[in-house]
Amino acid sequence: MEKDPSCYQDATKTVAGNGLGAEGTEAQLDDFVGAHPDYNEEEEEQKYFRRKRLGVVKNVLAASLAGTLTYGVYLGLLQMQLILHYDETYREVKYSNIQLEDIDRKVLMGINVTPVAALLYTPVLIRFFGTKWAMFLAVGIYALFISSNYWERYYTLVPSAVAIGVAIVPLWASMGNYITRMAQKYYEYVNYKEEHVQEQQRAPRGACNTYVIVFQTIFYACFHLSFVCAQMPMLFFLNNYLYQLNHTLFGVKHCGTLSHGTLTGFNKTVLQSLPRSVNLIIVESALMAAAFLAMLVVSAGAGRGGGWDPGSASCVAARQVLVLCGAAYRPTEEIDLRSIGWGNIFQLPFKHMRDYRLRHLFPLFIYSGFEVLFVCTGFSLNYGVCALGLEKLAYLLMAYGFSASACSSLALCMLRLRRQIPLLAGALVHAALLVTLFCWAPEPRHLVQAPLLYTIAVLWGMASALNKTGISILLGMLYEDKERQDFVFTIYHWWQALAIFTVYLWSGLPMKAKLSIMLLTLAVAVGAYLWMEHKLAQHVVYRLPRIPRPRHKMHGYRYLEEDDSDETGSEGDGGKDDDDERPAEATSRDELPKDDGDQLG
Repeated sequence: MEKDPSCYQDATKTVAGNGLGAEGTEAQLDDFVGAHPDYNEEEEEQKYFRRKRLGVVKNVLAASLAGTLTYGVYLGLLQMQLILHYDETYREVKYSNIQLEDIDRKVLMGINVTPVAALLYTPVLIRFFGTKWAMFLAVGIYALFISSNYWERYYTLVPSAVAIGVAIVPLWASMGNYITRMAQKYYEYVNYKEEHVQEQQRAPRGACNTYVIVFQTIFYACFHLSFVCAQMPMLFFLNNYLYQLNHTLFGVKHCGTLSHGTLTGFNKTVLQSLPRSVNLIIVESALMAAAFLAMLVVSAGAGRGGGWDPGSASCVAARQVLVLCGAAYRPTEEIDLRSIGWGNIFQLPFKHMRDYRLRHLFPLFIYSGFEVLFVCTGFSLNYGVCALGLEKLAYLLMAYGFSASACSSLALCMLRLRRQIPLLAGALVHAALLVTLFCWAPEPRHLVQAPLLYTIAVLWGMASALNKTGISILLGMLYEDKERQDFVFTIYHWWQALAIFTVYLWSGLPMKAKLSIMLLTLAVAVGAYLWMEHKLAQHVVYRLPRIPRPRHKMHGYRYLEEDDSDETGSEGDGGKDDDDERPAEATSRDELPKDDGDQLG
């Protein structure tokens, strides 16, 4: 029996129809999942990294704002409370039986003495919590100190003051590390097409210096405004209750270089009327709100530093709020930083001190602590208040703060001039002012001396700005390895804290002795710094301790294989430590490292 030919024709049509249907389905699928005809990958990549750069600028501004608010609120409250507690009528009426003078002495002791031990725990604290969350924790402790003043008792004020002393070095060390890291991340987002950036290798020596200079300048321009913010409680509240200078300075016989201690003969009653408790609570609540704002600015961001992925949703939705502070490291970098072992983290700050660059900068660190506390206590009280009265203290410190903030921009000259210029210029101005103060004893209660005092405050602010900004920029230039920056900034702020502790101890010395010590320290600091620069110019080899390789626990998807780690340098240099320089680099650099051969852990 033969088959009907029409059957073959129908089968052929069916097969052809199925083929056309499959091709149509594939075409529709390509239209659905394929690249959009108007999509430009290079343009989207540029937009993505432009958003990343704006995010870094946002982080710098947020950290600067947080530091300004935190330090301004802390200084303002401490200044207001010390003035109130100094008045014996205020003490007797409000706190007759709790020995407020003794509590104030122990508060100052807790704030100034506790940082002496900070070198033992600061690196561990920063590595354990991470840079951003160490900042948040420290700002929270400052807020705790402010809240303790709602109920002024020994068991509230003294423990919170000790906590402040514990948090001082971690806060400013993590802040300096954070700003330097933001400069490095900005460089990465500008040069995202470079091979060493895409492979997460170390940048060429000095590549990030421009951004370090700009970002540290922005930070200190904002930070020095904290001295202005600190005067707001006194300017708008406390000045309304103060006696005039003829009353408060009646027993003062000598000012300036002829004075001993802290304003000997100053009247024990400085308040002509006592402020109401409700008004004090309102002022403290405003300060507390500013402290909480600083905490929110630090904590609320969650910026991650991932690379470009044209298929990810984050390329489209990477908007961030201006007042948030993003992370300093990628999550995997945080893991690598703390995985070198806690014993090694504890030892590394001490081992970094064997680097002659740091050792030669120690006197400069010490002088940096001397000068900032001297202008807030010795100069402002024994010169400013002694001649102009307590009611002018706020204006004197505001002149200092505004000058320091504006003159921080002078550090931008390091973009064109040699890096020694700002530091040496600041030291020269300070030396001239110290000699002037050594030879000058203003007359008590003589307001005609006000222009000279304000001029000295402005010039001191300019020199302080060059000093502080220049040191932070210098450390960012000398130590570019992200594995070392927290150790280096910890050492810097620890020596600064030791200097502040020394100023606290010498409060009873004659003014001439204080000025002589500062002038001698400044001369040693300048000489040691110039000698360090000379040794670097002569290519004298310096020693750096090895940073151990991270020792990860083999849990989770990331470390199932040995090659899965994305730590810096794990792919391109065959597992070398960061201080092992390649010969080509070593011959072209102006600073030659030498490993001390100590493999930690």
